[in-house]
Amino acid sequence: MLVLVAPGQGAQTPGFLTPWLDLPGVADRLHWWSAVAGLDLVHYGTKADADEIRDTAVAQPLLVAAGLVSALSLFPHPAAGRRAVGAVAGHSVGEITAAAGAGVITAESAMALVRQRGLAMAEAAAVTTTGMSAVLGGDPEEVLAHLEKLGLTPANINGGGQIVAAGTAEQLAALAEDKPEKARVIALKVAGAFHTHHMAPAVSTLEALVPGVTVRDPGTRYVSNADGQVVGSGDEIVRRLVQQVSNPVRWDLCMETFKELGVTAIIEMAPAGTLVGLAKRALPGVKTLALKTPDDIDAARAIVAEHGDPDAIDASLPLNRPAAEEESPQT
Repeated sequence: MLVLVAPGQGAQTPGFLTPWLDLPGVADRLHWWSAVAGLDLVHYGTKADADEIRDTAVAQPLLVAAGLVSALSLFPHPAAGRRAVGAVAGHSVGEITAAAGAGVITAESAMALVRQRGLAMAEAAAVTTTGMSAVLGGDPEEVLAHLEKLGLTPANINGGGQIVAAGTAEQLAALAEDKPEKARVIALKVAGAFHTHHMAPAVSTLEALVPGVTVRDPGTRYVSNADGQVVGSGDEIVRRLVQQVSNPVRWDLCMETFKELGVTAIIEMAPAGTLVGLAKRALPGVKTLALKTPDDIDAARAIVAEHGDPDAIDASLPLNRPAAEEESPQT
């Protein structure tokens, strides 16, 4: 069984969208999504420096756009692609990418929603100086107890020996000085304590926005960050997208669900690398591929052919045609 996953904030690097613009139709699609989001995605994905794309209000739309571009390049016929894939999931803001990929919301709704999400979270982060640090290694229970002692929130429990702590600058400084036993602490270059109570104002903003969004039930299994559960209701998925802004990401539980579902391969959408790295540690024996650039598409198609639903693959992938002859994907 094949699972598609989409990364969260921090996966972006300067210029990472540049190679994707060589594919037919990608520039046009990005210009349209830029108009929807009110943000020049082509500029930020090709010419902006690391500080510019670290801005939450920029990074989040950029990540969703990149994930959708790579997914549509892999599956030019999205409805058939959903039938070929056994499940989708996204880490943090990657859940919006996954929701659009599953057909719960349109690409346009995803871009409008993620732009407002990024703006609202950036505004919430400006209230207090907060941040996040990755805690690598150590006994998970001891790490969680240590974070609680310091008043920090385990904002991302990622599995594979990785927990991300979030809180005020003072709390994170205390963690750097007083590390859990046998653990390393790495400060993350993010602008706030995401997935904590510090983001509550952003939840209120999104709650007022989403009633106008057209929602459908997913066309494939959708695995939620909240608890790793498969959610079959589009309305419930959107509700969780909003609430997840101030709640911890349980990627460890998502990976447990992948295993229970019988996952045999995972492909991570662009800008890829982080989630397949976690999968290699937590899901040994599962084939993984990071779809970083168009050069990876042929390898990704081979994985789909081997691990996807064979009844849907012929209609989802132009496996026997060169890339230049592919039909423009529809959203």
